[in-house]
Amino acid sequence: MHDDHERELELTSSLVPLFVITNGRSLPPDHEYERTTLVCAQDESAATARTLSPEARVVMELIADGYLSVAEVAGHTHLPLGIVRILLAQLEEGDLIFVREPVPRAERADRELLSAVLDGLKSRFGA
Repeated sequence: MHDDHERELELTSSLVPLFVITNGRSLPPDHEYERTTLVCAQDESAATARTLSPEARVVMELIADGYLSVAEVAGHTHLPLGIVRILLAQLEEGDLIFVREPVPRAERADRELLSAVLDGLKSRFGA
């Protein structure tokens, strides 16, 4: 019983810094960042970056020179993806970053249509 209580404290204590990093905020529903969403710092954001948390400043430094995906930002900062998404939402609300949504996946092509086109090409040009 004593070991279970210690194990529970260990799990809880490792989450506390993450809660502190985000100031207790959760991800707003209108900021659903996919892993492939690209982010970049705005030019005039350098002066405002001084008032940011250390983690947000690291994110701003990473994306200052160009676009990075949300997954790349998480990888470089060694922060969980959820925490990076919350930090990016805070930065976007402050107009400090540009967010470019990922290109949507292409729809699957109709195999019957493609087969008919291929057959037409073969009959027209021979194969």
